[in-house]
Amino acid sequence: MFDDPLAAPPLIRAPDDPSKWDEWRQGLHDWREAAVKALGYRDDAYDDPAFAWMQTCRACGKVMMFDRTFVEPETGHFLVEDWVKHARDQFGELDALVLWQAYPRIGFDSRNQFDHYREVPGGLKGLKDVVNRLHQLDVKAILAYNPWDVGTRREPKADYATIAEMVGEVGFDGVFLDTLREAGRELRGSLDRSRKGVALISELALPLEAIADHHASWAQWFDDSHAPGILRNRWLERRHMMHQIRRWDTDHTGELHIAWMNGAGMFLWQNIFGSWSGWTDRDLSILRSMLPIQKHFSGVLTHGIWTPLVDCTLRDCFASKWELSGATLWTLVNRSHADVKGSALPEASHSGSKLYDLVRGIELDHADLEIPARGIGAVVRLPDHAVSASFKSLLEAQARRFRDRKPYATRVDPMPIRTPAPHAPGKASDSMVRVEGGRRAIISKVRIRECGDYVFMPQEVYPGLHGHRLIERRVTLRSFALDRSEVTNAEFLAFLKQSGYEPKRAGSFLAHWVESVPAPGTENHPVTFVDLNDARAYAKWAKKRLPTEDEWQSAVEDHGLPFGKVWNWTESEHADGHTTFSFLKGGCSLKVEGSDWYADGGARSAEWSAKFIHFYPELDRCETIGFRCAVDL
Repeated sequence: MFDDPLAAPPLIRAPDDPSKWDEWRQGLHDWREAAVKALGYRDDAYDDPAFAWMQTCRACGKVMMFDRTFVEPETGHFLVEDWVKHARDQFGELDALVLWQAYPRIGFDSRNQFDHYREVPGGLKGLKDVVNRLHQLDVKAILAYNPWDVGTRREPKADYATIAEMVGEVGFDGVFLDTLREAGRELRGSLDRSRKGVALISELALPLEAIADHHASWAQWFDDSHAPGILRNRWLERRHMMHQIRRWDTDHTGELHIAWMNGAGMFLWQNIFGSWSGWTDRDLSILRSMLPIQKHFSGVLTHGIWTPLVDCTLRDCFASKWELSGATLWTLVNRSHADVKGSALPEASHSGSKLYDLVRGIELDHADLEIPARGIGAVVRLPDHAVSASFKSLLEAQARRFRDRKPYATRVDPMPIRTPAPHAPGKASDSMVRVEGGRRAIISKVRIRECGDYVFMPQEVYPGLHGHRLIERRVTLRSFALDRSEVTNAEFLAFLKQSGYEPKRAGSFLAHWVESVPAPGTENHPVTFVDLNDARAYAKWAKKRLPTEDEWQSAVEDHGLPFGKVWNWTESEHADGHTTFSFLKGGCSLKVEGSDWYADGGARSAEWSAKFIHFYPELDRCETIGFRCAVDL
């Protein structure tokens, strides 16, 4: 099949002509034999019971730890049980969850990816509580590793040692290798010494050479043939789990079909770094039908005899067959855009065994199926003695799911709502500049990132990232005045003394001060390590308010005000129920180098707007963000 068995593509495409399938299947067997020999492949790691959990981990999700359905920043309480229940109601199952912590915020200050875990509400103790609560719900917890994080604060030890230490302390079950095809030997060895059964999961296509010690990988943007192809790594090692993902696609049919025909998993992700890419009701209906079948017949899918592309008599439908211990399972997909109905397989019930339609949850006399357009089907032959109470419960639940299925590709997209700026009437002091109100065309420059800008990231196969684009908006401004410079440490200290202000959550509050006062010589430096609410409290005390991003830009451009030492908070908060964000203006003196994935830093022009996603007070208070105030004239 391939001259070099180690050069086989990640997805081995199938011929559309059924007359070639026998030869193709034989080629698959020959290739596997040659690849195992060329690799000197050993499957010891898959025989280890500590890693057995990954063999059944077909529903793996990712949560942004800042998602407002996962955390309440005001209280620091994580809504683990509610989030998991909602996910299972939506998807049907949830076996593991990647706890995403840093990108796209990392780079606004010097804190590294591990600091973003350390500074969740409650610190590592709070993070461990989240992981323990997931374990109580039978959900594994996955740590996210960003190998490109090379320019922030450095750890005193190598990344692999820090990861292993955090895995051991918190209790993570796996490590997701962001942007990597595989991990180094140092990480595998460190994890094994720290905690048993910690799986490595690659994002990019895992090479054959790494299957032996990487128990899972993503199948990301794999393009299938019309006749469903074979996931190379699953064919080599059936216990290797692969999660299908096309994160920006609005139609997940292709991923579902690949997973269904290969006995593989799905990666479930809707809040994508602050941009919403929700699943449609139709795709969710298919997923809710598929995952319970995979869960019940997991052993068949990992240890049975797998025969891809067996004969199927329904037009434009394809079937795989799986056999183990007297049970025979057929997984089918309908590639057409029309519903199909009729006899799919040359099979019938007989004495001693019966056929069942697992999607509709009914017993069959013959393999007569109804498969919706671009949907899935499933038939199982079971010996009468194998019809257990759990199998009967599966049929009942599947029948309900089939009745409740959603055939239409509809979905709900959250809409960001902007918090209006308060009214703060006042006069322009000598330390302020005056800007007359009126109609203006504001042109903002933003960097193209996966978190989007004013709107969510456009749904594309993969968006072009890291460049910039200009956004023009017509706005009407009231007459206002803006401070010439940022509020200083000394001014903020006076506010604290006179107001008695204390934040509800004090993590990182004024972290640069020494014994609750500014360090000597820094009294006139811009105050930092304040979050948006801290800045609002000061402005209210001073009988002012924060400027909007448009007011800030207009005043700076009209009057040539100095900026660039620290980013400035603006009154631009948006929230959609999942993500809360603001726009920062002004740039800062710190620029984290080493990767395009870092957030904006360094000197920026006045029109530059940086989208800043709110996490929790501990992380929203940064060394690089201050503020100045405005009044309405």
